Amino acid sequence: MARFQKGWLREEERKAGPTWVLRYYASNADGRRVERTMAICLLSDFPSEAAAWQEINRLRIHDTINQPDFKGPATFGQLAAHYREHELGDQTDAVDPKSHTTVNGYKRNLELHILPKWGHRPALSVEPREVEEWLRALKKEKGLENPTLDRLRRIMTLVYKSAQRYGVIPRGEECNPMRFVRCKTTSDYEAVTITPKQAYSTWKWLEEPEKTLTLLAAATGLRISECLGLQWGDVDFTGELIHVRRTWTAGKVGLPKSRASKAAVPLHPILARHMEGWHKETAYAGPQDWVFPSTRLAGKQPRVANMLVSDHLRPAAVAAGVIKKDEKIRFGFHTLRHSLATFLVSTGSDPKTVQSLLRHSDVQTTLNIYAHAQNADRMTAQGDLLAAFFEPTTTVQ
Repeated sequence: MARFQKGWLREEERKAGPTWVLRYYASNADGRRVERTMAICLLSDFPSEAAAWQEINRLRIHDTINQPDFKGPATFGQLAAHYREHELGDQTDAVDPKSHTTVNGYKRNLELHILPKWGHRPALSVEPREVEEWLRALKKEKGLENPTLDRLRRIMTLVYKSAQRYGVIPRGEECNPMRFVRCKTTSDYEAVTITPKQAYSTWKWLEEPEKTLTLLAAATGLRISECLGLQWGDVDFTGELIHVRRTWTAGKVGLPKSRASKAAVPLHPILARHMEGWHKETAYAGPQDWVFPSTRLAGKQPRVANMLVSDHLRPAAVAAGVIKKDEKIRFGFHTLRHSLATFLVSTGSDPKTVQSLLRHSDVQTTLNIYAHAQNADRMTAQGDLLAAFFEPTTTVQ
């Protein structure tokens, strides 16, 4: 039975300054016992040897140096590399498959924000308060929104959970510091909405196929990735339905955002007339042809969303006087989705009906995120209260 070893501490001068270094014995490849060292912490952070031993115990280093294949404490960068290999690789047979946009987003956030800060740190030395301070600094220095900061927190959480699942680090709650990190999730950004009249004014300035595309997005609440992912076989003119079977984003075909997002949306006769008109006009009208194809690519791929906004939708809104040319606001096809929800809720539509049309998994998403109260509606509601408050009453003599 292998003897448990504790090792011993020495003060050494390192590049970062005076450092507590743990010395211990380990077996090399040919079985011989050799002395190894591991930098633990700076003396400036842990002035006494007792404090350094407490840090060693907190990091549970003894659980690992006594393993035959121990080569040093795992860094967060090593955990992240393990996560990328086992969780962000081929999604074909994954238990919980991620879309290619999600995978690319996770990789981008790891490389751009997370690894430069935490990549070289021993994974078990990361403190929750450190992460919280880092997130606050990113918000202040780089202007990142709360949802983006929360996304960074969630990615780090997934890295730790994956490492625990595979046994790379201990599975105890205290070995995942992200469990204790607090972060605001709501955005300070308020989405722009427009009225049906403004949407119509914008629509009049467009040509085909942007005209039909804009009407489709405005009337159904389909996301632009879902609109561009449509093939003519998905449009059921007889059954008056549009089936959402795929998305098109970042140059790739993907799956709808959620199970709720796969639900078909109604095809109203007015919208159907415009869709039929475009179907007769387009050169790509087969069941497997894209409804909004790229003519430059001979119909082999759909159009590109950001170019549709910059080259068509936004200029049309400027021409209609809906937005100003140099106005720094987020205006795009998602504006139409927000506007549809706001209009329907403000005119008394049942929230469950609006939820069904927008295909949200939770009705609270519909009410809390997409239904923006118009100032006129709020003014009317306030006026009703004040009218009742100051309603003349009969004076009793």
